[in-house]
Amino acid sequence: MKSFLIIGMGSFGHHLCRCLARQKCEIMVVDKTGEAIEDMLSLVVSAKIGDCTKPEVLESFGVESFDTCFVCMGSNFQNSLQITSMLKEMGAKRVLSKADEDIHAKFLLRNGADAIIYPEKHIAERIAIEEASDSIFECLDLGEGYYIMEIAPRKEWLGKSIKELKFRNVYHLNIMAVKKEDAITMMPDLDYVFCEEEHILVLGMEEDILKAAEK
Repeated sequence: MKSFLIIGMGSFGHHLCRCLARQKCEIMVVDKTGEAIEDMLSLVVSAKIGDCTKPEVLESFGVESFDTCFVCMGSNFQNSLQITSMLKEMGAKRVLSKADEDIHAKFLLRNGADAIIYPEKHIAERIAIEEASDSIFECLDLGEGYYIMEIAPRKEWLGKSIKELKFRNVYHLNIMAVKKEDAITMMPDLDYVFCEEEHILVLGMEEDILKAAEK
């Protein structure tokens, strides 16, 4: 069972805590105020009230014992930067820090963050992709330009197999699954024939998926 430290229990910290709790993870949450952690007490193994910009407070948590430490501070970027840096200095295995702007992300990475969490940016990008196209129904950002998207088959694909279409060579995409009503076919073989009532889950670069989804 993995263990996680979440510092900063604003809206994102709450959502993250609930999601990790559903995965049966061990969680410690920390915030400056008791009100921010009160409703999380039933989901976590430990909840602390403290100012994590103070080294003695951060050291008391044994940060090196957690699989991942999340820095989910709100608008105070200086505090987020300071805490990220101290976590790495204290031996944290992995630090993920929340950022709202690209310039903040650059400084956080330079000061020890292993990865950046862009909640608002990623949500905005996903919604924009899904709403801008009638052929894209779900979108999962994997980072570095790669996505998994649920798309409708093009008319010229119908009645043809993956092999006939030379799908991988022509569209530069991998087909992860095919959904038809409540049934899912994982990793269909090359003889699979597309039909109108289904959706296809494809993995690839954003620009390649968008081109393939064009009708």
